[in-house]
Amino acid sequence: MCLAVPAKVIAIRDNLGTVELSGVHREVSLMLLPETVVGDYVLVHAGFAMQIVDEKEAEETNALLREMNGEGRTVL
Repeated sequence: MCLAVPAKVIAIRDNLGTVELSGVHREVSLMLLPETVVGDYVLVHAGFAMQIVDEKEAEETNALLREMNGEGRTVL
């Protein structure tokens, strides 16, 4: 099973974006989503941004992932 996780785009340079998830910054390819702008939330899988998602959906998904990893329940 594959899992794509939502992350916030904090910088863009050429076809690469820097995303932030839980305080970790990573570079991802934006080749599949050239319309991405700083501030967007994108689903990231295997180093590629695959889909733009809204902030509420990203926050809900990340809250569920944290809960699966043993953190306390968060309000959705």
